[in-house]
Amino acid sequence: MGLGKGKDDYKLAATSEDDGNKKSKKEVKKAKEKKDMDDLKKEVDLDDHKLTFDELHRKYGTDLARGLTSARAKEILLRDGPNTLTPPPTTPEWVKFCRQLFGGFSMLLWIGAMLCFLAYGIQAASEDEPANDNLYLGVVLSVVVIVTGCFSYYQEAKSSKIMDSFKNLVPQQALVVRDGEKMNINAQQVVVGDLVEVKGGDRIPADLRIISASGCKVDNSSLTGESEPQTRTPDFSNDNPLETRNIAFFSTNCVEGTARGIVINTGDRTVMGRIATLASGLEVGRTPISIEIEHFIHIITGVAVFLGMSFFVLSLILGYSWLEAVIFLIGIIVANVPEGLLATVTVCLTLTAKRMAKKNCLVKNLEAVETLGSTSTICSDKTGTLTQNRMTVAHMWFDNQIHEADTTENQSGTSFDRSSATWAALARVAGLCNRAVFLAEQSGIPILKRDVAGDASESALLKCIELCCGSVQGMRDQYTKVAEIPFNSTNKYQLSVHLNKNEGESKHLLVMKGAPERILDRCSTILIQGKEQPLDDELKDSFQNAYMELGGLGERVLGFCHFQLPDDQFAEGFLFDCEEVNFPTENLCFVGLMSMIDPPRAAVPDAVGKCRSAGIKVIMVTGDHPITAKAIAKGVGIISEGNETVEDIAARLNIPVNEVDPRDAKACVVHGGDLKDLSAEQLDDILKYHTEIVFARTSPQQKLIIVEGCQRQGAIVAVTGDGVNDSPALKKADIGVAMGISGSDVSKQAADMILLDDNFASIVTGVEEGRLIFDNLKKSIAYTLTSNIPEITPFLFFIIANIPLPLGTVTILCIDLGTDMVPAISLAYEAAESDIMKRQPRNSKTDKLVNERLISIAYGQIGMIQALAGFFTYFVILAENGFLPSRLLGIRVDWDNKFCNDLEDSYGQQWTYEQRKIVEFTCHTAFFASIVVVQWADLIICKTRRNSVFQQGMRNKILIFGLFEETALAAFLSYCPGMGIALRMYPLKPSWWFCAFPYSLLIFIYDEIRKLIIRRSPGGWVERETYY
Repeated sequence: MGLGKGKDDYKLAATSEDDGNKKSKKEVKKAKEKKDMDDLKKEVDLDDHKLTFDELHRKYGTDLARGLTSARAKEILLRDGPNTLTPPPTTPEWVKFCRQLFGGFSMLLWIGAMLCFLAYGIQAASEDEPANDNLYLGVVLSVVVIVTGCFSYYQEAKSSKIMDSFKNLVPQQALVVRDGEKMNINAQQVVVGDLVEVKGGDRIPADLRIISASGCKVDNSSLTGESEPQTRTPDFSNDNPLETRNIAFFSTNCVEGTARGIVINTGDRTVMGRIATLASGLEVGRTPISIEIEHFIHIITGVAVFLGMSFFVLSLILGYSWLEAVIFLIGIIVANVPEGLLATVTVCLTLTAKRMAKKNCLVKNLEAVETLGSTSTICSDKTGTLTQNRMTVAHMWFDNQIHEADTTENQSGTSFDRSSATWAALARVAGLCNRAVFLAEQSGIPILKRDVAGDASESALLKCIELCCGSVQGMRDQYTKVAEIPFNSTNKYQLSVHLNKNEGESKHLLVMKGAPERILDRCSTILIQGKEQPLDDELKDSFQNAYMELGGLGERVLGFCHFQLPDDQFAEGFLFDCEEVNFPTENLCFVGLMSMIDPPRAAVPDAVGKCRSAGIKVIMVTGDHPITAKAIAKGVGIISEGNETVEDIAARLNIPVNEVDPRDAKACVVHGGDLKDLSAEQLDDILKYHTEIVFARTSPQQKLIIVEGCQRQGAIVAVTGDGVNDSPALKKADIGVAMGISGSDVSKQAADMILLDDNFASIVTGVEEGRLIFDNLKKSIAYTLTSNIPEITPFLFFIIANIPLPLGTVTILCIDLGTDMVPAISLAYEAAESDIMKRQPRNSKTDKLVNERLISIAYGQIGMIQALAGFFTYFVILAENGFLPSRLLGIRVDWDNKFCNDLEDSYGQQWTYEQRKIVEFTCHTAFFASIVVVQWADLIICKTRRNSVFQQGMRNKILIFGLFEETALAAFLSYCPGMGIALRMYPLKPSWWFCAFPYSLLIFIYDEIRKLIIRRSPGGWVERETYY
C-alpha cells in the first residue's frame, strides 16, 4: 500500500547508513540524492483513493467519526515531524557577493594586481628608489574589480528581492477532530491519519482523502494548471490520483462547499511538497555567457603568458639580469589584461536588462539576458501564457446553424445576427440560469475587464450576455428566482424557476443548462426562429454534428433549454420543492448550444511566427485536454497550416492509427498518459523527428522530463509557466520565464526572468534583445582588445631595441579606464545590422563570443596599424627635439641613468636627466593621444561586422557622444595645469595630434574593403579568416 510502504522507507532513511564503512559517506549521499531525485521525477504514487472506508480505518487507525486520540497524534508528530515544507536552500548574501568579486573575469584582474604588487616588491627590495608604476597599477586593478563587483552585486540584488514564497503556501490554522471533539490547531501540528474539516475559502492543510463532502469544489490551478474549480466527492473516479475526485491536495484552495477527510500525507511528502523539493533540488547548469567569458579568459591568458614567457627568455638572452627579466615578464602579462572590459560587459548586460524591463521583461540575473538570445527551444505553458486565461463564448448554435461570437480582447472581431427570437430566448436562459455576478463598483470598467464572482464558464456567459443584451442584473430583477437546483456531477445540469411577468407567456419560466447530451434527452421540442417544433431525428442529427464540430474545436459546450410551466398547475405562490422535485424536468423545449474557449492572446500567432523564422522550436506543454490543446496550437500557429498529426493522417486515409508511419507526420500531440510509458530514447525520437509538438494532460514531473529531453538534444531551452506545477521545469531550463500577473510566487522564485504583462510575445522581444547583446558584446570586445597591441608593443621595443620607454603604465591606465570606457559601452546601444530574427539560433559549440578570428583582427591587423601610428608620433617628437631614430637605439641605459647629466643628441647638444624625462613624458602623452585618434576609426569600424558603416549610418547618439568624450578627456589630460605632476602628462603641440590621422584613415579604408569582400563573396576566404 502506498503509504505503508512510504513509512517503512521513512524509517530506513532515518537510520544511519549501514554500509557507510564499505563506501565513503559522500558517495552514499550522492547516490541517495540521485535516487531521491529520480523518485521525485516519477509520477505520484498513491493508492489511498482506491481504498474503502474500512481499509482506511485499518491503515491509519483513525476512527472515522471521532478522529485520532491526542496521544496517538503526538506519537505520529514525533515520528513524522511537523507538517511544513523544508524551505529551499538559499545562497547567503556574502557568498553571492564573493562570487561577483572572484568569479571568472574578476580573477584575471586579481591575478594581475597580485603580480603588480609582486613586481613592486622585487623592485623595492633591489633598488634604492623604486618606480611607483607597479604599485599604482596594482591598486587601480584592485579598485576596478571591487567597484565592478559591487555594481553587479547591487544590480542582481535589486532584481532578485523575491519573496520567500513557500512560507505563504502554508495554511495557518486547521480544523481537526480528535477524541471526538473539533479543535482548531496550528496547521504544522496536523499529522497523518488526522480527521480534518474544510469549508469554502480555506486552504487545504495537507493531502486529504475525502470521506464526506457537500458541494465541495477546490481550485487546483496552481498544481495542475486547470483553471476550472474541481468537484470533490468521496467516490473514487480515476486511477490517476491527480485526477480522482476523492483526494484534495495540500495548499490548494477550497472554493465552495464543505468536506471532511483523512490526512494521508504531510509536509514534504505531500504532492505539493514533492514539487517544491524537486524544484529546490535540481542541479542548475551554467549560463551560456559565463561559459563564453571563461573561454575568452582562457584565450587572453594564453596570449599573455605566451608573450610574457617568450620575452622573458629573449630578455635573458639579451643579457638582462634575472630580476629585470621577471619584472618585464610581469609587465607584459599585466599589459595584456583588458582592465576596462569587466566593467564594459557588466554595464552592457545591465543596460539590456533595463531596456527589457521597459518592454515588460524583468530579468533576475544579468547573464540570463544573453541566454534568452541563444534559446533554440521554447516550452510554453498554455493557460494564461498563450491564452488570455479567461473563458469566452466562442460559438453558439441556434436556429439550426452555428454562429460565431467575438473572442478578441478589444471586441474588434465579427458579430452575429442578433435579430432572431431564438437568440433572445437563448440569452434569457443563459442570463437567468447562472449564479455568476459582477463584483460591486465596476461600472466604469469595460465589461470584459470586470471581476466576477462565480466559476469560469458562468462568468463567460455573463459577460457575453451583458455585452450583447445589456444589463443581466436588470433581466434577473425582472424575472424573480423562486427555486433552484445547483449543478452537480451526477445529473450534470443546473436548473432554476423564475416568475415571468410577460404578457402571453405563463407565470413561471423554468430554465436549465448543462451537458448538451443530458439536456437534449430531457427535451421533446426545439425552438426554431422563435417557434416551437417537434424534435425529430433530422434535427437531432444536426444537433449531434454541431456538438461534435464545436467539441472538435476544443471548446466547452453547454446546452440550454426552457419550459413555460402551465398556469393551471403552477399558480402564483406555488411552493417548488427542489429536494423532492414537484415540477416537470422532462419534455422541455431545446433552445440552443453555446460553446466557450480560453481564446489565444492576440499577439501570440505573430510571436510564434517570429520564433519559427528565428529557428526556434515552440513546444506547447499543458495540463489541458488534447483536443483543446491541439485547437489552441492550431489557432496560434504552433501547429501550422497543412501540417498533420498521425491521427489526422489516419482519419484522412481511413486507416487505423497504428498503420501510419509516425515520421510522415510533421506535427504530434502526445498525451501525458502515453508519456509515462515512453523510454528516454522514444521521447528523443519524438523530439527529433517532429517539428511541431504539443504535450497535453502532462503532470509537473513530466514537464521536467520534457525539458531534460530537449536538453539532451543539445537545445538551449526556455520554459514559460505560471503555476507551482511549473517550478521544477522553470528551474531546470536554461532560462525559466514566469508570469508576473498570474504567476504563483513559487514559479517567480524558480524563474530567471518574469514577464510583467504575462504575454508570450514579450519573450520574442527578449530573444531579440538577447541576440543583439551577444552581437554587441563581440563588437565591444573587439574594440577594447585592439588598443592592447599599441599598449604592449612600446614595452617590447623598450626591451629589445633599448629605446626610451614610448608609453608608460599610467598612460595605459588612462586609455583602458578613461578614454576607452564610454565608447566601448556605447556599442551596447548599436542597432542590429540585419534582421536578427531571421537567422538560426547560435550554436554554442562553434559560435563563440571571442574566437581566433576576432583576436586576429584586433591584435594582428587593426592593432598593428594603431601601434605604427603611436611609434610614428613618438619618433617625430624625439626627432624635433634632436634625437634621430638611429641615435635612439641602445640609448636606454644612459637615458635612464639619474647621474648622467650630459647625454648628447644627434646634433651634439647635451641633455640633463630632468630635461630628458620631460621629453620622454611628452612622448608618452603624444603616444596616448595617437591611440585616441586611431581608436576613433576603430570605434566606427566596430559598429558593424558585415555591413558598410555607410549602410548602418551614424544613428547611435551615445556612440557619437563617446567619440567627443574620449577626445575631450585626452585633451583635458594633456593640457590641464598640474597634470605634469599628477599623471606626468605634458601639453602637446597641435601639429603632433595630426601625426596619427593618416593611420586612422588607413584603418577605416582597410576595414571597409574587407567588409566589401565579405559581402561580395559570402563564404569565401576573407569571410572564413576574418569574420568574427
